[in-house]
Amino acid sequence: MLAVAAFALAGCAGTVPLEPGPDANNPECAAISVQVPDRVGDLERRTTNAQATAAWGDPAAVIYRCGLPEQGPSDLPCFDVDGVDWLLDESNAPRYVFTTYGRTPVTEVIVDITYIAGADAVRTLSTAVSVVDADARCLAATDVFGGGTVSPTAEPTP
Repeated sequence: MLAVAAFALAGCAGTVPLEPGPDANNPECAAISVQVPDRVGDLERRTTNAQATAAWGDPAAVIYRCGLPEQGPSDLPCFDVDGVDWLLDESNAPRYVFTTYGRTPVTEVIVDITYIAGADAVRTLSTAVSVVDADARCLAATDVFGGGTVSPTAEPTP
C-alpha cells in the first residue's frame, strides 16, 4: 500500500497511479470523493487512475484513498480535526499517514510534510470526510480509566 503511494509521491507529470482501497466502490466513498476540493493549500488537484482516490501537487504531496479496511483499537495518536477522528502514523516520515477512525468506509490521507503541513491537508479534507457519519470515537487513556488522571507511577484517581 505505501509502496504505491511512495511511487506516487515521487512525482511525475500527468496521471498519478494509485491502488484503490478494497472497498472503494462503497457508495459512501463516492459521497466523500465528490466533496474533495480542487486545492489543498497551494497544491492543485491531479488526475488519478483509481476509484475513490485523489492527489494534489507535483510531485504528488497529498494522496487521498477511500475504502480501506476497518481499523480496530490502535495505540497511534488520535486527533479530532473538525469533528473527524484521525489516527496519525509518522513511521514513514516525512510522509505521514492519517487514517480516519470510527467511520466506515475508512479514509487514508498520506501527506509529504516537505510540501505541506499534515494538519493543513487533513483540515482541508475533513470537511469532505465528515459527510459520512461517525459510528465510534477515539478514546483517551483518561476515558478508559474512568475519567481520572493517569500517571505511570501512581494509581488512577477518580
